[in-house]
Amino acid sequence: MRRALFSRIAIFLAVVGPGIITGNVDNDAGGITTYSIAGANYGYSMLWVLLLVTIALVVVQEMSARLGAVTGKGLADLIRERYGVKTAVFTIVLLVLANLATTISEFAGVAAASEILGISRYIAVPIVALFVWALVVRGSFKVVERTMLVLVLLFGTYIISGFMARPVWSEVWRGLLVPSISHDPGYIALVIALTGTTITPWMQFYQQALVVDKGLGQADLPYIRADTYLGAVMTDVMSFFMIVACGATLFPNGIRVESAAEAAIALRPFAGRYASLLFAIGLFNASTMAASVLPLSTAHAVAEAFGFESNIGTGFRDAPVFWGLYTFFLAVGTSILIFPRANLIKVMLFSQTVNGILLPFILIAMLRLVNDRRVMGRHTNGRVANAIAWAQAITLIVLTFMLIYQTLFHQSSI
Repeated sequence: MRRALFSRIAIFLAVVGPGIITGNVDNDAGGITTYSIAGANYGYSMLWVLLLVTIALVVVQEMSARLGAVTGKGLADLIRERYGVKTAVFTIVLLVLANLATTISEFAGVAAASEILGISRYIAVPIVALFVWALVVRGSFKVVERTMLVLVLLFGTYIISGFMARPVWSEVWRGLLVPSISHDPGYIALVIALTGTTITPWMQFYQQALVVDKGLGQADLPYIRADTYLGAVMTDVMSFFMIVACGATLFPNGIRVESAAEAAIALRPFAGRYASLLFAIGLFNASTMAASVLPLSTAHAVAEAFGFESNIGTGFRDAPVFWGLYTFFLAVGTSILIFPRANLIKVMLFSQTVNGILLPFILIAMLRLVNDRRVMGRHTNGRVANAIAWAQAITLIVLTFMLIYQTLFHQSSI
């Protein structure tokens, strides 16, 4: 019995990575900004949304990981084969536009966090860009994965910041377990944004690509699911503490913020200098991880869609398109140094809009693929799983269209 348990733990540790990395990278600069604004502007009243979002995230990412394990192919590759080149091109163009804007916002997060920590953006941004480029391009798959898993641990700074904010826990649990409905346009817009920033198209492409790159197959499905569930729960636990930290300090004092960097600075008088620094360190870490992963996800998707080599273990000579795209995205991301006064809120809103247009297509494509026995064999969704998945897909599609509407016509409501 004990030997069997140790054997299962060993297998899980060998498989773990794609779900945890993808989930935690989702807490990027845009996500942290959204959660900070939610806590500062509405206290704990939006915590209940995280429970629903976590369930949706688990369902969507599990299907993505299962597609990769059963087919041995990335999502872009499957979309091209199943729906044709035109659909693949349309999907990839939207993904590139959204990820390009998001990558710029990640480097903006690096710049903002570094200056809070007393480091010039003109030093921090180039160093981060060179670090992630060298890590991913020169490192093996195992080195990249293990480095990412170590960086995931730094998200614990948000948990510490949340406790240092000294929240009234009875109010926190009430906000988490008792849904609070408001007709305030800003509240509605933030509920939609919380969903939109937690479930984004790049996550499905990236986790499926990681599963394929790691060589995981059908026999690994129980462990892949555990990794996916753990990643989804971890990401929203961190989101929970971001909202708690700002809800316990900024909301009672009527302090509104527009970015994660502003939240980190505003925390100092109420939660102490160390809580503020920990929040900034978390922002720096999240932005660094996302700045490496978003370009990687995009390079994977483009290369897969058009049949180019797209494996982290290859060199520049073997996969020039893949690594060229990755390098190009990092270079564009560092353009924040050239235009330091660019309106990053507009960049983030543009990214949200494009993601909102793309997500319905990805969800429908995934659901059709995961229910195709020619593709999945006996690993298609069951009736109950399909009912849940389609209900969530329809809900997410409605919310994303609402997000697009809010973004285009009510930008000031958040």
